[in-house]
Amino acid sequence: MSNLLCGKLEACFVIRLPASQHHDIFSGRPHHVSGMAPTKIKNCALHEGDFGKKGSIVIWDYVHDEVHKVAKELVEDIDDVNFSTTFKVIEGDLLKEYKEFKIVVKATPKSENTSLIHWTMEYEKLNDDIPEPFSLLKFVVHLSKDIDDHHTKK
Repeated sequence: MSNLLCGKLEACFVIRLPASQHHDIFSGRPHHVSGMAPTKIKNCALHEGDFGKKGSIVIWDYVHDEVHKVAKELVEDIDDVNFSTTFKVIEGDLLKEYKEFKIVVKATPKSENTSLIHWTMEYEKLNDDIPEPFSLLKFVVHLSKDIDDHHTKK
């Protein structure tokens, strides 16, 4: 595995939603995300297992860079103490360019009503011509912000 083909991108930012609530959405209720960010997420369906359970498989239908895409993901880990969920892409559009792709979303309480959100993407590109997934990182950051806006708008 070439180090030039492997990468890791991270983004951290503050939202107004409590960490436990943001975590619960991605770990246990991803099928509700389409109602909170309908321009980005069209659907999240359970393929195998149960929502909120490690080892389950979910299928995301989403629009990224104005293109409809699909990702089948294994819920590799759910840490309800540290408010972290890890997804491993096992099928779909991302694997046309990446040999491996893992996404971790973590929420850390900052104050009673704010959280620090930390998205991490670890990947291995199929070849040197594949771009770094900066636009996908931007996509998930805006996804969290859309979810935050959905819950905090008055």
